[in-house]
Amino acid sequence: MGDVTVSPVRSRAQMKSFIECEYTLAGEHDSWIPPLRSERRRLLSRRRNPFLSFGEIQLYIAQRGKDVVGRIAAIDNPRHNRYHGGHEGFFGLFACVDDEDVTCALFDAVDMWLAERGMTSMLGPVAFSTNYECGLLVDGFDSPPTILMPWNPSTVPTLLERIGFKPAQDLLAFEWPCPSEQPKVLTRVAAMATHRGITVRPVDVFDFEAEVGRLRNLYNRAWQHNWGFVPLTEEEFRDLALQLLPVVRPELTLVAEIAGDAVGFCLTLPDVNPAILATKRRRQRWGLPFGPARIMHAARTARRGRLMILGVVQEYQNSGALAVLAAETDKVLRHLGYESIEIAWVLQSNKPALRALRASGCEQTKKYRIYQRDVGFPPV
Repeated sequence: MGDVTVSPVRSRAQMKSFIECEYTLAGEHDSWIPPLRSERRRLLSRRRNPFLSFGEIQLYIAQRGKDVVGRIAAIDNPRHNRYHGGHEGFFGLFACVDDEDVTCALFDAVDMWLAERGMTSMLGPVAFSTNYECGLLVDGFDSPPTILMPWNPSTVPTLLERIGFKPAQDLLAFEWPCPSEQPKVLTRVAAMATHRGITVRPVDVFDFEAEVGRLRNLYNRAWQHNWGFVPLTEEEFRDLALQLLPVVRPELTLVAEIAGDAVGFCLTLPDVNPAILATKRRRQRWGLPFGPARIMHAARTARRGRLMILGVVQEYQNSGALAVLAAETDKVLRHLGYESIEIAWVLQSNKPALRALRASGCEQTKKYRIYQRDVGFPPV
């Protein structure tokens, strides 16, 4: 690997270098949306991130001389392997100069760490499971990502494929331009379901703890058979809910009920990324930080969103509850003046959902990929 050295992150100085590496390598790209540094520190904090109460990570930085030229996280998620019955490790938070030697050195370190823990393959990128930010952008580089979706330079997929990574699963994003009138088919199907007793209500933010428990139950039941899914713990789901609270609009977080029992829910987030992107260059020079207060303001004024979650528990998936949730969401979006939403992400293996989206006129705009490689794969 020539003059490339890879070191495990042990000190505060190394942790700072790990976090700043992302800003140094991606900052010059126009489509990159800089995350809050406080959020990155929270993600990596064993005290603040519930995932790290049961999962293990090891962070690495790659250097040439004194310059940090790459970083990566090796991830052991025991709950994933108990749920799926395998020996799979993960990698995430990968950032690197366009250099195969640096890439190989970083993944060699991950390989060794995972092999010591009995893993036979590695998947990624994830941070730190498929319940969080995951996937590598492989198609759709012409526009910035929406809220909580990843971004990477177009050179990264080629780097990974050169060192033996193969596609494991694709995650697709679709664009839905909010029409001036609701599609008649959606209105008709939703009306039929409503007559069968399905009702929809906004999330009750004043009953936060109980509502979080209900939504977690729905989430874990509705997605239990999805590829790569691992049920969220109470602590993980509550932590996610608290993180999303500043941008959530209750009228865009809808719960479907039958006879008073919750059977599904839909979450659409205002896309604050355009506001962050518009101020990125100015903020780097002399502007104020794009902090939580400005994010909340951007959420209230957004005219674009991301449909992040839409699901119904298995026993009610043919009840029409999905159509009612979609119809009510569409109605609220038009009332709020939204111009479009991104539906992301949808598993490539979810054929019924893909057929429904394409039949409704949604256009696929981006493709993200989870890659896989055997642990111990020989370097090329």
